[in-house]
Amino acid sequence: MLTRDDAGLFRQAAIAFDLDGTLVDTAPDLVRALNAVTQRFGLAPVPLSDVRAMVGRGALALLQRAFEREGRTLEDPESRVKEFIEIYGQAATVDSRVFPEVEATLDWLAEQGASLSVCTNKPSVLSDKVLEELGLTRHFTRIIGPERTTAKKPAPDHVRDALGDGHERGALVGDSAPDVESAAAAGIPSVILSYGYSEKPAGSLGAGRVIHAFRDVPQALADLWRA
Repeated sequence: MLTRDDAGLFRQAAIAFDLDGTLVDTAPDLVRALNAVTQRFGLAPVPLSDVRAMVGRGALALLQRAFEREGRTLEDPESRVKEFIEIYGQAATVDSRVFPEVEATLDWLAEQGASLSVCTNKPSVLSDKVLEELGLTRHFTRIIGPERTTAKKPAPDHVRDALGDGHERGALVGDSAPDVESAAAAGIPSVILSYGYSEKPAGSLGAGRVIHAFRDVPQALADLWRA
């Protein structure tokens, strides 16, 4: 249970959130777009469960992994990424859902005075679309996809650009190794959601805290900042 002193830690704080697998379960729409691209090249459909372990490093990496899992090389990657973005963008939120308690928790954090942002390797145009269509845009002061920073996660530039300036304390909340690595490089703590999209078990990533429900974000951050 957060004390009044704990709640005060969020005043003048900046918190960046990953998108896919942290705020929103986007995998069902991602796998449909991915398979629409790869099946034209004779690849077997990628199962939904596999996509959840392939998402964290962006669209190009997702496509490359789909080909690599069958011993193939992705050719003309620029065209394939463009094709994927076009297909995905046409139906990006048909089956995607905001994870439980995300909106209530974001509202609470903002009420305490925290500045909230999104720090994602998902292409910016798609991030904007997903957040807008699911009604989440209002929560964030900035949405920083890979095209809006000098170097994407796991580089520290990405999370620093998302957090902005003028805060007393910062943190990154995510679900995968690039989140933990970028936060560490930027000198801030990280919190990982165990339900997210990760190639490795959440407990093995080296985050400051691993939690199992989004409602536990405030307590995890308070514990880390006090430590």
